[in-house]
Amino acid sequence: MSTPHRYDETLESSIHAKGKALFARMKEHPAPGILSRKGVYARLMDWAMKDPDFKTQLFRFVDVLPTLEKGSQVIAYLREYLGGHLAGIHPALEVALRASALMPGLTAGLIRAQITDMARQFVAGKDATDAARRFRSNEKTGRETTIDLLGEAVVNEREADLFLQRNFEILDTLSSAGPGGRPLPGINLSLKISALSSRIRPEDPEFSVQSLTERLLPLIRKAAEVGAFINFDMESYHLKEITIRLFKAIFSREEFRRTPAAGIVVQAYLRDAADDLRGLIGWARQHERFIGIRLVKGAYWDYEVTMARQRGWPIPVWLQKPQSDANFESLSALLLENVATVRPAFASHNVRSVAHAMARAEAMGISSDTYEFQVLYGMADELQAALLASGRTVREYCPVGDLLPGMAYLVRRLLENTSNEGFLRAHHGGAAKQDELLANPLSLIQPDPESTPMQTSSFTNAVNTDFTLAENRDAFSKVLHSLPGSFGRRWPLVIGGRRVSPPDFAPSVNPADPGQIVGYWACGRREDAEAAVHEARQAFPAWAARPAEERIAILERAADLMEARRFELNAVEVYEAGKPWAEADADISEAIDFCRFYAAEMREISQPRTTRKVAGEDDTAVSVPRGVGVVIAPWNFPLAILCGMTVAPLVAGNAVVMKPAEQTTVIAAIFMEILEEAGVPAGVVNFLSGDGEEIGPVLVAHPQVDFIAFTGSRSVGLQIWETAGRTLPGQANLKKVVCEMGGKNAMIIDVSADLDEAVPAALYSAFGFAGQKCSALSRLIVLEEIYDRFVARFVEAADSFPVGSPMEPGIMMGPVIDSDARDKILRMIEQGKAEADLAYQGSVPDAGYYVPLTIFTGVPPTASIARQEIFGPVVAVLKAKDLDDAFRLANDSEYALTGGLFSRSPAALERAKREFNVGNLYLNRGVTGAIVERHPFGGFRMSGGGTKAGGKGYLENFLFSKTIAENVLRRGFTPEPPTSSR
Repeated sequence: MSTPHRYDETLESSIHAKGKALFARMKEHPAPGILSRKGVYARLMDWAMKDPDFKTQLFRFVDVLPTLEKGSQVIAYLREYLGGHLAGIHPALEVALRASALMPGLTAGLIRAQITDMARQFVAGKDATDAARRFRSNEKTGRETTIDLLGEAVVNEREADLFLQRNFEILDTLSSAGPGGRPLPGINLSLKISALSSRIRPEDPEFSVQSLTERLLPLIRKAAEVGAFINFDMESYHLKEITIRLFKAIFSREEFRRTPAAGIVVQAYLRDAADDLRGLIGWARQHERFIGIRLVKGAYWDYEVTMARQRGWPIPVWLQKPQSDANFESLSALLLENVATVRPAFASHNVRSVAHAMARAEAMGISSDTYEFQVLYGMADELQAALLASGRTVREYCPVGDLLPGMAYLVRRLLENTSNEGFLRAHHGGAAKQDELLANPLSLIQPDPESTPMQTSSFTNAVNTDFTLAENRDAFSKVLHSLPGSFGRRWPLVIGGRRVSPPDFAPSVNPADPGQIVGYWACGRREDAEAAVHEARQAFPAWAARPAEERIAILERAADLMEARRFELNAVEVYEAGKPWAEADADISEAIDFCRFYAAEMREISQPRTTRKVAGEDDTAVSVPRGVGVVIAPWNFPLAILCGMTVAPLVAGNAVVMKPAEQTTVIAAIFMEILEEAGVPAGVVNFLSGDGEEIGPVLVAHPQVDFIAFTGSRSVGLQIWETAGRTLPGQANLKKVVCEMGGKNAMIIDVSADLDEAVPAALYSAFGFAGQKCSALSRLIVLEEIYDRFVARFVEAADSFPVGSPMEPGIMMGPVIDSDARDKILRMIEQGKAEADLAYQGSVPDAGYYVPLTIFTGVPPTASIARQEIFGPVVAVLKAKDLDDAFRLANDSEYALTGGLFSRSPAALERAKREFNVGNLYLNRGVTGAIVERHPFGGFRMSGGGTKAGGKGYLENFLFSKTIAENVLRRGFTPEPPTSSR
């Protein structure tokens, strides 16, 4: 992390002098700056600066507008977003809106024209011809130019190919647009790597750099041929390492040691920017390669802060603008100290930042022709003019492209320009005097605000591992590759604290490599099941009588032990369940969360609760444990679900028989060891592995069992529900069944959906972990107006979905769990071929239990692939006439677990909240990945009994409530209620 440079008075005096000189020149050279325009645009900007709610609504309308093809849609969305503000924006818009029923096309055209005009303030043109025109125009005014083709993350390789071709067209056009068909001088092209490949895997930079290098080499050779400068832009933080490594990999090649000229961006708002800059300077010096460094503040601040807080990761950016400004100045000094190795480009509209660079260079005796200033097209025109008048080199960063792919760029620019902290807003808004604007940012830094996730309760979610960080990848890879040394262990039953080894043990194999045996598990028999229930019944009274705080402490110790063994547990899941790295890691986090959340919940529940205050009577309620329970867990979340269903009744004071899935018994056996190490007494939890068909019925029907917690298939769940409903002799309680079954989950794609987000979200929801989640997406319901466009992008994007061995970082889809699952899914696929159109089927490794990623389109609502749970990487795409039809199709299912809607219509989102009948509804995001407390999980209909794992009230499934009424009146005397003491 950089320590901002501290200045002496002489330097500060020089900065202020140069800053005031720039302000004076800005007044001498007025330009039609961004906030100085009149009419609708000026009103919009002024209002947006004053009203954050209006700004949000305005930008959301601007964001969705390019996707609206019909005039009636434009009018509808305008009403939804800005209806109450139209008169203030422009009276004509309000009049037009009233007339829109008669002339929707005319009104929509007016609105589109206004927004398009606004976008043109930031976009220099639409194609290579416009780019050449801007180059020539800037050349006449003494400006240099760099071209940035609009377009960010692509979802398939066809889109990446088109973007790459557009870059070739830019180079071809500029190389022949000069006098006599010669190249324009100073051709400069900026590249964003996310638009050049859909196969980027942030968790696997080696693969990403290799694939990007192959794609980029022809373009770099073309740049060298025409004498162009190639600049690598920076995007969001998770792509930073790949961008830097790619830059070094390409320009370390012998053929590019001298040409083309090249540069890269460093973002001053990043806390580790100084390390990156020093690394680049060191690399350039080592390779004797003169490079450009464009120093910027950074344009993804909101995104970086929000995502870090959501994930519980360290926030990578400075949280105060003065910190970024100070770091910019510190990095500026470092650049100027190394002008023999790099050409600095200071990209800022902040006069203080610009004046600092000038003053610092002058103090160091550095000529002004060794560095340059860069500005965004359409912004800070007065500053551009002032710098040019001062004899400085100014380069204009010119976005070129269509309005639709430029919307993300446009919205970022608008956010910058209406930020209350933005320099342009302060300068043009007259909110600050020159001395304030030129103040040393170090003097403006306040005590650092929180840099960790926001806390909303006493419970804090475990933090998933960030595998985009090299140190985490290396550490986990080391554990992953060393783990097979411990394979082959025989895992016995644990009954009443004793290790019991029945006659038979069965192998647990790696589904990606079935010849590899992870371990052997004991095949428990009927008599073992009887013994386990007996031991649980014997242990129950003492355990129930222990203070709740002691039980809570055991859960918290178990959570700490799992956290300490996170990478080991992750690795076991990779081998035994075939889970990709990130999926395995999230499973461990969820298990830890269940322990800590249910512990926190028990602290509240364990206290007597006053039901009502009545004179002369104490009315309270207390909770008491039910007794002995059976936990029957699935293999797809082999630690998280097993843990959650076990520790919830455990902390409530019950004793448990834990029956894991056969396919993932090794991870379950390790969990049993963790519970014992945490302090669970003998007999309170009994570990009973074995064939579910043999020992499951014994456990479920046993008269000494008071409750069953089950997650698994519908067929088994219904059998349990039926069996538990029969009361047998000797049975003390009506059996409680906590039953979670499957789903046939739907996602609706509305006409206004952001397809850049909807396509990857749908892909991951359907095919992450090979679709082996009860929450996985299996029905895509697309409105007919957008059907062809969405399906084309979705199908093409499927070819870039990372499929392969879960041993590799960045893989999202590995094998299915076993040969039975593979064969069943393949039979469903064959059935689907007779019912619908096979739009895509991917390739898979030859070894292992793999099923190809499969997409069916044109699927009738009555088709088996649209109605039956498949539990594999298969998705059915259905067409809906409108939203009414889409909600009807989504709700036409026996299941009601998860569902989703992608739409930018506030009205549609509200309809989904009311009408989409599922237990977990997700709006404008994927439908998998529920997080404890944030997304209590569970459905109804044939998806389960409506309970919510990881949420308030779940522990009540394992408790009886006892109400106590005590008469406290004694011969007319009622004790005073206790008073608090200070």
